[in-house]
Amino acid sequence: MTVIDKPAGMTSHDVVNQLRRHFGEKRIGHAGTLDPGATGVLVVCVGNATRLMRFLSGVDKSYVGEIVLGATTTTLDNEGETTATFDMSAITSDDVSAAAAQLTGEILQVPPMVSALKVDGRRLHELAREGIEVEREPRPVTVSRFDIASTPDPLVYVATVDCSTGTYVRTLADDLGRLLGGGAHLRHLRRTRVGRFTLADAHPIAEATLLPVETAVQHLARIGVDAPTAALVGHGRVLPAPAGDGPWALFDPDGELIAVYERFGDRDAKPVVVLSGT
Repeated sequence: MTVIDKPAGMTSHDVVNQLRRHFGEKRIGHAGTLDPGATGVLVVCVGNATRLMRFLSGVDKSYVGEIVLGATTTTLDNEGETTATFDMSAITSDDVSAAAAQLTGEILQVPPMVSALKVDGRRLHELAREGIEVEREPRPVTVSRFDIASTPDPLVYVATVDCSTGTYVRTLADDLGRLLGGGAHLRHLRRTRVGRFTLADAHPIAEATLLPVETAVQHLARIGVDAPTAALVGHGRVLPAPAGDGPWALFDPDGELIAVYERFGDRDAKPVVVLSGT
């Protein structure tokens, strides 16, 4: 796997295509899409590590971006067309912080039309390009941090967000504007963290290097097994569950990641990914 600092102007799929050429490997996938205009941490799994992407897709994420008061757009960010303008010159930083507090914690969020979610087999952004808007059910998300800082421009605020997977920061910006009695949109979004991976771990595409496959599951409980048990793991055997709730990353006596197990019933654990012998 590798961690990329995605530049603006590229889709996440564009990054994958470039990395396929860079590494000479077809089996590449990213864990968590970034919009073309957004930058920052994009975790990419390569080769065998692609089988471990499920354990990265659900981790919390962090972002920083600018929220612009006074205008809404078709895409909820600065790449869309303006749909309405509002006089919000009387809004204070205290007003903005108070509104952000209402959008912190466990909240319900309506996914934007310009997203990769599927409805009846079609992605929302495909429908949006055709001028079609469909009903979207609100989804529960957790925003553990929504900090607001003022800038020299009284209508622009820097937002720092820590949130659960599936949270749309552009929707937070739009909802914030509505709570303030007007409208707002997002610009200059940058993802600063995916799980344990931060900008300090990220590199430009041309400088990408492969990390050990076990890096993809470093946040899981690590379990070392002896050689006989490793042989059973290689055959996909159900094992007695280790302590804890799982999932567990299993390592052989040589320190090689051989599988990931999850709880199966009250006392057992079953393999969800077996890497030994692959």
